[in-house]
Amino acid sequence: MSEFDIVDAAAIRDGRATDAYFERTEAALAAAGRNPRVVAEVTADQFPDGEFEVFAGLGDAVELLAGRDVDVDAIPEGRLFDGGPVMRIEGPYRAFARLETSLLGFLSHASGMATAALDCRVAAPDASVLSFGARHVHPAMTAAVERSALVGGFDGFSHVAAGELLGREASGTMPHALAICFGRGEQEAAWRAYDEGAPADAPRIALCDTYADEVDEVLRAVETLGDDLDGVRLDTTGSRRGDFRHIVREVQWELDVRGRGDVDVYVSGGLGPADLRALRDVVDGFGVGGYVSDADPVDFALDIVEVDGEPAAKRGKLSGAKAVYRTADGGHAVGLADRSGPDGAESLMEPVIRDGEVVDGDAADLSAAAERALADATAVGYGADD
Repeated sequence: MSEFDIVDAAAIRDGRATDAYFERTEAALAAAGRNPRVVAEVTADQFPDGEFEVFAGLGDAVELLAGRDVDVDAIPEGRLFDGGPVMRIEGPYRAFARLETSLLGFLSHASGMATAALDCRVAAPDASVLSFGARHVHPAMTAAVERSALVGGFDGFSHVAAGELLGREASGTMPHALAICFGRGEQEAAWRAYDEGAPADAPRIALCDTYADEVDEVLRAVETLGDDLDGVRLDTTGSRRGDFRHIVREVQWELDVRGRGDVDVYVSGGLGPADLRALRDVVDGFGVGGYVSDADPVDFALDIVEVDGEPAAKRGKLSGAKAVYRTADGGHAVGLADRSGPDGAESLMEPVIRDGEVVDGDAADLSAAAERALADATAVGYGADD
């Protein structure tokens, strides 16, 4: 038994991280001597409705499906979708039946968080935005949270172990706990300790709202750290915050009047896209937590749409293998895969696995995914009405 309540990678890869009825389905098919060749599609909505979302989690999905007797086509990670399939799997059904639970989990959760991250990115396109949401999820989920935030356009994240896994360095400032450890009235000692203990290449960003008025603590931090101070962070709890925009403007004013307009101002604490839009012209950067890590998963389902070459689907689903397109005007279109798409449209589905072998390693590349998300957001006008 695991020391923690974690289903390990071996269980996911072996297909034991599944719903019981898939095991029973496999047993029933085996007993009947049946293993039809099927086409199955991962889909959230059947038809476009104007609500775009970001496709994420493809890397884990490819890792799960690679080496099995299947062909897989998918939208590259980071692209925006609005109806129709994001992934198509073709092969003997028993080759992947019990993987459905984990596959949908990988894609649903990551896509929901990446979409939430893009909401924030387009709300403050010129500001630095960091993910601070790891504390809201099970520790086993933290790398998925931080990776999804990056896919959605965030500049960095706070979780150390996730950074080690993703090959990215974690970012951070200082917590209220450090100031509290020194005690009320000893904020200067806390800032000096942080300055002396932080890595030489880490920006000196002082948290300035632990005990006193934000302006008061900011000015005291300036006096304490002088030219070594790179920025300040305001994380005042909502119950004590008041007019946060006014507070930030007052801080900026008092810094500027003292010739320290070079000190950046960062804010955090329960922020979402509306807050970022309201503050983006007076703030240099944001820390966003729960809005991304607590995002609702995209409600993906995996449905069989062909059996042994014949169209098939349950009630309420569309039979036949489908393709999806980005139209010339930035729209999303769904059509049958064996027919031509709209004139001038770009087909979004690409081969990623053939006969169990990965054929497109770039489809789930993290940096490329982030670039795709931002480019697609511009192409479809994502967030333009906000």
